[in-house]
Amino acid sequence: MLVCDYCGHRQDIGPGAARAPGRQADGAPADPALQWDAGHKAPQLAEIPLEKGLHLDAGAGDIVQEVRTLSCPNCGARVDLDDSHHASACPFCATPVVTDTGQTRRIKPQGVLPFVLTEEQARKAMTDWLGRLWFAPSGLTAYARKDRRLAGVYSPFWTFDARSRSRYHGQRGDTYYETVWVTQQVNGRNQRVARQVPRIRWRRVSGQVARDFNDVLVLASTALPPRFTDALTPWDLSQLVPYEPAFLSGFEAEGYTVPLADGHQTARAQMAQVIAGDVRRDIGGDQQRIDQLDSAFSAETFKHVLLPIWTAAYRYNGKSYRFVVNGQSGRVIGERPWSAWKIAAAALVVLVALAAFLYLTQSG
Repeated sequence: MLVCDYCGHRQDIGPGAARAPGRQADGAPADPALQWDAGHKAPQLAEIPLEKGLHLDAGAGDIVQEVRTLSCPNCGARVDLDDSHHASACPFCATPVVTDTGQTRRIKPQGVLPFVLTEEQARKAMTDWLGRLWFAPSGLTAYARKDRRLAGVYSPFWTFDARSRSRYHGQRGDTYYETVWVTQQVNGRNQRVARQVPRIRWRRVSGQVARDFNDVLVLASTALPPRFTDALTPWDLSQLVPYEPAFLSGFEAEGYTVPLADGHQTARAQMAQVIAGDVRRDIGGDQQRIDQLDSAFSAETFKHVLLPIWTAAYRYNGKSYRFVVNGQSGRVIGERPWSAWKIAAAALVVLVALAAFLYLTQSG
């Protein structure tokens, strides 16, 4: 919901915020257009044919928009802005200089996953995570705890749907055991002993598998390392709601820097791994070899969606540390700081303990 800082009025945003029929969050009568029955299914987001997205021409005006962006010269992040918004630091790396790149033609977001965690809850999750790190600099932990605000950012992702039909040729390996006589010492004497040795019997196989893919998720930004965003999974995409600009109020919205075509190639690679697993299960046996695999894809569609993350970038002793919190689940990932003093102190304690143990052992 949107909350007015001046009068306190609360306004629900679309179907994503369910309320009792006929009332708003503040008890006022609800706008009938905004009422939502929690018993109904969430609206389905529109899927866009892949070919239409890959060929943005004059006929694709219904899926593109003109946006103004700021670009970070350090990490390459692009943040979409409205005309009244000005930024002084990058939310991902704390670089104080951002450059206005002007108007850019981009594919519109089709869906958004609203924030579940508040900024206070996200900060607590991050500080708890820092507190569990061994050998983290105490100064950094204290620096991060000083009520410094986290930035709420909607991060861009692509999702891809496709039907796949795959034909394969390969080999199935079944284990059998063969008796082999070996010589070994038994009670000081050499004796012939039978052993069961596993062997693999291979035979050629072929077949076909089919799989329908739904919402294969691909990060559409290069601002954060993939290990950051991979560690934030899973996301509950069933909670996606149709995009409305009101959801972005009070938050940043990062523009995508991974083109749709590149995202599609990444999705195809993910699909290929799943298909290979399907083929191995179809081959069966104890071991499998895939000699040839040909996949055909159809009914390919995509969506551009925005997922919520809380970010913090702290500069400590001249170095920047980045932390990210999943705005839906609260999962935390960050760059691992180390304290040389704590490591040296721990090593010294271990050496002293070892020396004391050896002394007591020898004297005892």
